[in-house]
Amino acid sequence: MRPASFALLLVVAFCAPAMALVVELDDVAPDRIERQRAFARGVLPPSGAPDLEDLSEQLAAKGISEGAPILIRIFKAESELELWMRSGNAFVLKATFPICHWTGTLGPKLREGDKQSPEGFYTIGRRQMRHVGRWREAFNLGFPNLHDKRLDRTGSYILVHGGCSSTGCYAMTEPVAKVIHHLAGAALRGRQEHFQVHIFPFRMTGANMAAHADSPWVDFWRDLKAGYDAFEETRLPPRIGVCRQRYVVAKASPGTRSDGPLTRVDPGKPNAAGFDISRCDVPVVEPAEPLAAAPAPQPDVGPVRSDATYLPTSARTVARIERRETVEAGLPSPVERADHGQRERALSEPEADARMKAEGPVRVQTLERKRQRAQRRIHREAMYENYRRTLVGTSQ
Repeated sequence: MRPASFALLLVVAFCAPAMALVVELDDVAPDRIERQRAFARGVLPPSGAPDLEDLSEQLAAKGISEGAPILIRIFKAESELELWMRSGNAFVLKATFPICHWTGTLGPKLREGDKQSPEGFYTIGRRQMRHVGRWREAFNLGFPNLHDKRLDRTGSYILVHGGCSSTGCYAMTEPVAKVIHHLAGAALRGRQEHFQVHIFPFRMTGANMAAHADSPWVDFWRDLKAGYDAFEETRLPPRIGVCRQRYVVAKASPGTRSDGPLTRVDPGKPNAAGFDISRCDVPVVEPAEPLAAAPAPQPDVGPVRSDATYLPTSARTVARIERRETVEAGLPSPVERADHGQRERALSEPEADARMKAEGPVRVQTLERKRQRAQRRIHREAMYENYRRTLVGTSQ
């Protein structure tokens, strides 16, 4: 774009008549937008992630050694990630980090491209610790897992990575991602073959469950709450199984390893002992449209300026975004221009010539170039047809 054109665009954007459009994001964690903007401006508050050089000393102060087994818990509504590490016969909370950004709303990921961040129980092994691409300090959640596949949920490449933007992933900023990746890698190189990642819509307390009792996902969340409660009681990763279309949970015992991959549970066989299989035969009913429908596309009305304010209400925080949309007077919208083009192509030859003369020299040159291109195309097609016939005659 030429400098003069860019300057004209700025004048139109800020000086032309404007109309305000207010969009309300009536959903959980609307502060995600503000964190993204703060990250882009370089004013995001510190995450509390320690430097890797000081990490060993901080772990030693809590009685934890680097390479100890880990467990990660993610809470969407609170936008928090908990990092737990084993000390003795139980896991202790090492740190709670803010999640800079995640996408979608409360509820599981259902299909590729829905921009929804998943919920459930995931197991991470060495192969999922990736060292190439944009985010070197990242790991793949392994979505879809066994439970997701039973429900025909689709998706791929869902990561916990750095930065502050995502499409289904959990973005933690680079300092936090480095600490998590470092401790996860040390654990996998040590005494842990896999570590679990528990992803919840919110902290699964009785009060929060009651507050979301009308959600279409409340039945699925009861299965997640069983795993949440088991860890809260024992401070050990529970055994997680999949029984038909349900998560089932068995509490871990001290001295046993319970952080392995998901287990297929058959309620009719003895190996189901220890799992709560009472809900195995209860089918999972997923809402037909669990996510809010995307708004209808708006006409292109020119440059847009955005300002946002976040206004707390008695029940929730509502993100109120005011977009000032400017329209340059006298110019048709893309829809109008496309419609005009359709009508023009439908004109007869005499009518087109008359319009061409009426609209001046610029229009004459434009239509003349179109006719020349059409003539060249007809000439190329004729040459190709002659060449094809020559080949056919030679082969005969």
